[in-house]
Amino acid sequence: MGRVSRRAFAVAALSSVTMMTAASAAPGRPMSGPAGAAGGRGAAAGEMRGVWLATVANRDWPSRPGLSAAGQRAELIAHLDAAVRNRLNTVILQVRPTADALWPSPYEPWSACLTGTQGVHPGWDPLGTAVTEAHARGLELHAWFNPYRVAAHTDPTRLAATHPARRNPGWVVPYGGKLYYNPGLPEVRAFVEDAMLDAVRRYPVDAVHFDDYFYPYPVAGLTFDDDAAYDTHGGAFPDRAAWRRDNIDRLVRETAARIKETRPGTRFGISPFGVWRNAATDPLGSETRAGVQTYDDLYADTRRWVRENRIDYICPQLYWNIGFAAADYAELLSWWSAVVEGSGTQLYVGEALYKAGDPAQPAAWQDPAELSRHLTLATSYPQARGHVFFAAREVAADPTGAMARVVADHYGRPAPPPG
Repeated sequence: MGRVSRRAFAVAALSSVTMMTAASAAPGRPMSGPAGAAGGRGAAAGEMRGVWLATVANRDWPSRPGLSAAGQRAELIAHLDAAVRNRLNTVILQVRPTADALWPSPYEPWSACLTGTQGVHPGWDPLGTAVTEAHARGLELHAWFNPYRVAAHTDPTRLAATHPARRNPGWVVPYGGKLYYNPGLPEVRAFVEDAMLDAVRRYPVDAVHFDDYFYPYPVAGLTFDDDAAYDTHGGAFPDRAAWRRDNIDRLVRETAARIKETRPGTRFGISPFGVWRNAATDPLGSETRAGVQTYDDLYADTRRWVRENRIDYICPQLYWNIGFAAADYAELLSWWSAVVEGSGTQLYVGEALYKAGDPAQPAAWQDPAELSRHLTLATSYPQARGHVFFAAREVAADPTGAMARVVADHYGRPAPPPG
């Protein structure tokens, strides 16, 4: 999730995120086992060792749309087994990539990533199977939802005929070549909560997980057209930005409350873009020069959610190398550790495994030991309770051996997830 990486709606998103990171001078993983060889600080207290399994645009799984039910299931099991082999303990599965579903939802159509056609039953229950098979292997299964993204295009007629965005065109805003639900409409917020909580009601998922897409990442020269919603609902706020942040705060607050009502014990975590605000913008911010700031550009006050214990864990996407000038991994690890200190929110660190060995990335990423150094550094911060790697395709293939190095240096023994 995170800017550069994961979420991108598709390949487009992936590339757009990367461009944002590099071009905008924008800028792991949470705790990570102690650097010691045998397997970390987490063995006793527990540490997050997670992997994101992205389904949008078939990023990680299924490998292509239209596989048979047996083929899809076999690929899913292979990813779970790869997590076990690498001594991970948590899989974060994207189950609502574009306002559609990887379970038989009464609210939204089946995801196109399964059959190639949105709304077509895949012949099995992917989320139900994932929960059962993950638990059978001692893995936690976190259900990853994207609240407001509808499509990686702007043509509603390409959506399933029953899609809520077609039935309620007033809910949808086209922006930057994509379709989004309007976060400023109370009826939209209620609907997306209902749609997401349906999965929590049906399945014993261990956590609900949001990524970094709230209001969309800004596109130069374009305006997100929420004038009508602002005119109707924004009168009590000093400006549109404050109203937008309140809309996202409400989503987070209400989702947290409804998770507790629906399935007590299920956790709620969010994986935001790694920079809340730059110190040049706000003295409480990090010493970074990011081109995107979640507070100002995505209207997500991630620091507040931590300090006010709105969520159980935060997993900022620290997708930069140690020493990166615009957003140094070491600076952001220190900053987030200070933010969670004294709060009830656990810190896990999002790690850019996908950058390892990518020739388009800075020189630091050509060294397979870069990620292992992240985990070693994190052992200096007891607030950091583990790491999550983007993403499953790279965990399985590990083309440069970066994941194998992490396992050898830090995951010598299995460890339970944080309690």
